[in-house]
Amino acid sequence: MIQPELLLDARADLGEGPAWDAGRGRLTWVDIRAGDVHFFDPQEKTDAHIGLGEAVGCAAPCQGGGLIVGLRSGIATLDPLTQKLTRLLSPEPDLRGNRFNDGKCDPAGRFLAGTMDDAEKEASGSLYSYAPDGTLKTLLSGLRISNGLTWGPDQRTFYHIDTPTRLVSAYDYDLETGAIARPRPVVHVPEKLGWPDGMTSDMEGMLWVAMWGGASLTRWDPAGGRLLEVIPFPALNVSACAFGGPDLTDLYVTSACKGMTAAQMAEYPHSGGLFRFPTGVRGMPAFAYGA
Repeated sequence: MIQPELLLDARADLGEGPAWDAGRGRLTWVDIRAGDVHFFDPQEKTDAHIGLGEAVGCAAPCQGGGLIVGLRSGIATLDPLTQKLTRLLSPEPDLRGNRFNDGKCDPAGRFLAGTMDDAEKEASGSLYSYAPDGTLKTLLSGLRISNGLTWGPDQRTFYHIDTPTRLVSAYDYDLETGAIARPRPVVHVPEKLGWPDGMTSDMEGMLWVAMWGGASLTRWDPAGGRLLEVIPFPALNVSACAFGGPDLTDLYVTSACKGMTAAQMAEYPHSGGLFRFPTGVRGMPAFAYGA
């Protein structure tokens, strides 16, 4: 059985949000509570980071270069060369306990990102869609931990996870307007597998879900909700995954040390590490923000 490859023993507190930059051949990922955006070069095996001074839940590429990021305080753009942060808007100025969590861009260039109560108690989170023209729409509300989001290969189906529900939900997706409709559960994750966290999809239409507390990465068929594969990881909190590499067949997988005891760290010594797992199937690319 093919084993995950440890690329970087980062010991990240809350590693998340991997996104492949095909133009530069590198991976962007974040360490949320540290407030760091990381840039990992798999050829050089180097990792650089920029500290943003506040929690950063996600980062996605922009068509003109740079990144769009979801912060504790709102949405901003980041120029990695100058390290300049340009704040765009704050959709939840009255919800000071909230922060942005997982997010990525849709095939039309909108930035979709969800918020959550940082204390993980209140259902105060929402999923937003931020268009290149500056229009902000609320797609979902009443979320506990807005997490994994991806599109099917036909780009007409959108998938989203609210972690405490243990459900992957599907929606019809209107690429022209960015609207979602007809919500339906497609995967229910059993308790024994852990909590569903970050997610991506492959060109066969299957879903890859990182299992927080489950020390694994899973693959599912959303058409029948069937579990196809469980890949064990030497990290307890597997947090997110994204396809990358020259053929988009490698999964880059983040993990976290957050909340782990000394005994758990001894059992899962590479928690917080960055991994690569060859899948043999082509994955969905990371879409960029912009018209």
